Amino acid sequence: MIAGDDIAAILAEAATAESPPQDWPQLAAALWWEAHGEWERAHGIAQGDASPVGAQVHAYLHRVEGDLANAGYWYRRARVPEARSELADERLELAKRLLGDA
Repeated sequence: MIAGDDIAAILAEAATAESPPQDWPQLAAALWWEAHGEWERAHGIAQGDASPVGAQVHAYLHRVEGDLANAGYWYRRARVPEARSELADERLELAKRLLGDA
């Protein structure tokens, strides 16, 4: 696992790549694709993951899209409170969960 303090640096380094690192979990790759303007690709990945964290990433993506009702549904499926933080902060917290020890 990657230490939480290093996640932001890893994300910044990956930001200049043409694709997410191959050793990343698919849901982390979904966050990378969304951050690079590939919302549909990210959504397809999240939609294919039935886990609670998959539902949370799915919720985040609908929040990015501005579809708060749909996001609320997916937060409930994930069994987590609806996020109220800035989108970039939520993405970072999800990345920490997926890549690190948060």
